[in-house]
Amino acid sequence: MVTVMPIMKTSSTLFFATLAFLGMVPHGIAEDAPSNDDAPAARNALLLTMERSDGRRTRFRGLNPDPIKAKLADGTLSEYHPTAGDGLPDVEGSAWKAISLAEDGSTEERGLYLDVPIELEEEGAYLLSTSGSETYVNGVPRGGNVYGYNYVQFPVALREGMNHVLLRAGRRPLRAHLTKPPALVSVSDQDMTFPDLVIGESADTWGAVIVRNATATTASGFALSVMGSGVDATVTSIPDIPPMSIRKVGFRIRCIAPHAPGELATTIVLRDPDNQAIHEIDMTLRIVEPDQTRRITFVSEIDGSVQYYALRPAVPASDKDPLPAIVLSCHGASVEGFGQAAAYGPKRWFHIVAPTNRRPYGFDWEDFGRMDAMEVLDLAKTSLPHDPSRTYLTGHSMGGHGTWHLAVTYPDQFAAIGPSAGWISRSTYARRRRAEEDPSPLEQLLERRNTPQETEGLVRNLQHHHVYIVHGGDDRNVPASQAQRMTELLGDFHYDWTYHEEPGVGHWWGGEFNDNGSACVDWPFMFDAFARHALPPSSTLRQVAFATANPGISSKCHWLEIMQQQRHSTVSTVDLHLWPNQRKIHGTTDNVGLLKIDLSPMSSREVISLEIDEQSLSNIAQPEDGILYLRRTDSQWEVSGKPSPSEKGPHRYGGPKDVLTHRFLLVYGTAGSAEENAWAFQKARFDAETYWYRGNASVDVIADHQFTLADYPDRSLVLYGNAVTNRAWPALLGDSPIRVHRTGIDLGDRQLSGENLSTIFVRPRPDSDRASVVVVTGSGLPGMRSTYDQSLFLPFIRFADCVVHRDGEPIAGGFFGHDWSVEGGEFIINE
Repeated sequence: MVTVMPIMKTSSTLFFATLAFLGMVPHGIAEDAPSNDDAPAARNALLLTMERSDGRRTRFRGLNPDPIKAKLADGTLSEYHPTAGDGLPDVEGSAWKAISLAEDGSTEERGLYLDVPIELEEEGAYLLSTSGSETYVNGVPRGGNVYGYNYVQFPVALREGMNHVLLRAGRRPLRAHLTKPPALVSVSDQDMTFPDLVIGESADTWGAVIVRNATATTASGFALSVMGSGVDATVTSIPDIPPMSIRKVGFRIRCIAPHAPGELATTIVLRDPDNQAIHEIDMTLRIVEPDQTRRITFVSEIDGSVQYYALRPAVPASDKDPLPAIVLSCHGASVEGFGQAAAYGPKRWFHIVAPTNRRPYGFDWEDFGRMDAMEVLDLAKTSLPHDPSRTYLTGHSMGGHGTWHLAVTYPDQFAAIGPSAGWISRSTYARRRRAEEDPSPLEQLLERRNTPQETEGLVRNLQHHHVYIVHGGDDRNVPASQAQRMTELLGDFHYDWTYHEEPGVGHWWGGEFNDNGSACVDWPFMFDAFARHALPPSSTLRQVAFATANPGISSKCHWLEIMQQQRHSTVSTVDLHLWPNQRKIHGTTDNVGLLKIDLSPMSSREVISLEIDEQSLSNIAQPEDGILYLRRTDSQWEVSGKPSPSEKGPHRYGGPKDVLTHRFLLVYGTAGSAEENAWAFQKARFDAETYWYRGNASVDVIADHQFTLADYPDRSLVLYGNAVTNRAWPALLGDSPIRVHRTGIDLGDRQLSGENLSTIFVRPRPDSDRASVVVVTGSGLPGMRSTYDQSLFLPFIRFADCVVHRDGEPIAGGFFGHDWSVEGGEFIINE
């Protein structure tokens, strides 16, 4: 527990604890650092540039392989200190160039890396602001800032003498700037998440702020409270903040109903374990009319973080108006949910609900972005008066891609969809993912992990919707060819779709059809088409055709559900016809191992007959619960009982990224050597910082000795460390067919030897019917360090059930069987 002297927000007093945790600094920091010392200003730096043979400088496109990142894996990055004129071995035209930084530590010059030397007379704790895709402080990775957000600040412990901050290029100019923290543990006034208040409505909701821990020990027992006129000063205990790190934490907001529009000034107070106020910041809450666009906050069941969505509520003309519809609207890159909702004019017959994708760029409406959208939709359905048969989906640009992706993934959730300026998939948009020209069998197997991202492979799910496509004819951001390709695919099978290409306009446009909104999203003819379509009740459908690439992401469509596949991460399809009065079902499947059929549309409870894949099953008694399970074994279908939750199924299916739900936590090992323990903590902190940056997230980070099964029931988790270095391994992975130790990895009955092996794999949590364990580890230190390049929290990166790398190159991997065995699954080992 950290004890902190009382410090108010105007104070600059600093009180440093000893910073010897896990080798972050070699010595202690003085307890009373002078309060009037300014943070060191770095003005000189080295920029790594590359020039072509004609002397023209190239823009950063990445080095493959990257010799700088190779130094991270071999443990020499902390010792790498370039000098002006040096080049990179085997990288033609590369050179480190001496440059001067601006007062804020930035440079407008383009380069691949920026090395910023910082010399201190004594060691100390600082807040480091950076801009760049990756940040290394004395060789230790910290969260990056690829988009250049101005709120990124990480506590860092700098040593006496020379320090080096190394930045890898991102989308914005490179920058490194140090400031002194206002207190050992403090609150940031940047990147706050808070709701809007509504006139006439009391509030009992949540906000979130970043708490920074600039000490060498975990900050435990702290709390936040909100002070202000009309505010209940509820004290909210906040979770632990790991050493030298940040965490965005939630706090309760309770207010009486405001009576007029405007703003409510409040103060957020950070309290120490003795309930002393040690730091505070101001927060202003907006007060809006009931019909205005507003932010609504909620606690996510994915990770326990506080998120928000924007609502532009329907404004019925009278009480006689029918219940309004819900339109889920996905924003584009760099846009937020509130800005998306504000782009629409007032609506009489539908609510605009705009989720956030977790961030302005977030996860491109895949992975955690997809989860956020569907979580928000469920919240909207439970909180808003609406017609359940009228749920629609639209979005612009990246949100147009989100519209395609969500529509093919959840085909029974929307009556109509309207992608505007949307790209199809990463593989079609600017050819961003290139397949190997001659992939090996292992590469082909692992490539299947990307199948759920491919819209075209699931395109026939769009037959469940009306589709209205909008695109600008002169769009240079997302070419109209993306929309035109989708019209080609729809033309092969769909009968209810419209394509409107507005001539002479670009990516974002308006015009004569603006109706107090922006026409490219608030297109009136699209909404007229939406109004003519409704979701049918499942019981009325005689035919259901459905495809999925991963039952853990999407398994159900109306009355049928694909629960298991025969070949993992390959598209599975079902097309069934139901004849209620004849008590008959017939149809076809492909790549389906376990099928669930809800028989409630049947007209009676008499026996039924089934013709499936040219096989006949007759005199099937309808189960008491009306649910029929069919299992395919040796190419033959048979009636089956309800599957055991210990098997793979929609509740627990897919790779490591797909199972990161149920308020998952990160558990780092402390049973290894000092270097192994340092890696485990630093990697867990790095992942938590990356997830916060990309996903506005908040995730528990604890040591292995703090974890018990009873204290964290039914929660998924990520384990850092192997069977030797992480104390939680025996309880969670004692029966795992994969065992990682210091000299190699046992994969089923095969042994892979070496200290340079790394792996990420997923297993069912043994004491839970729903939670999972994801393991991120290596055999020796070289393998452990190489996992920094394998992130669970970046967009467009997906994983098979298990992948083993040697020196960063995949050598083994695949998918477990439905019983979670190696031998029952699909694995390839190249060694």
